Amino acid sequence: MAKKKSSLGKGLDSLIPDIYDENFSEDSSKSLEEILNEKPKEKKVTKKTPAKKVKNNNVKEVQKMVEKNPRITLWSAQSAAVFRYLRKTEPEFSISKEASKLIDEAVSKKYPEIWKLFDN
Repeated sequence: MAKKKSSLGKGLDSLIPDIYDENFSEDSSKSLEEILNEKPKEKKVTKKTPAKKVKNNNVKEVQKMVEKNPRITLWSAQSAAVFRYLRKTEPEFSISKEASKLIDEAVSKKYPEIWKLFDN
């Protein structure tokens, strides 16, 4: 078994779990397009662990994480420019409040089933 490498200092590579190691080895016969179009492996749910229980465990785990740190980080130069402009030109403008409102609206529309899981 290969030793797990530290994710520190790898940036985006740390977020992509060993895709390079598994799929881009020199002897790989798959093309980049084939690899990118592969369906992700499904997690097996055993009889001991019904799907509903797995879902509830994930929801509880995420809720605990969010209680400790509800922040998200994102990068968008154009949005950042718009928000900073508004902060300089509109009294009492809050970048955090506006970004939060816009993201909540977009996420709730794009992922309504998941949004409902955390609607409490």
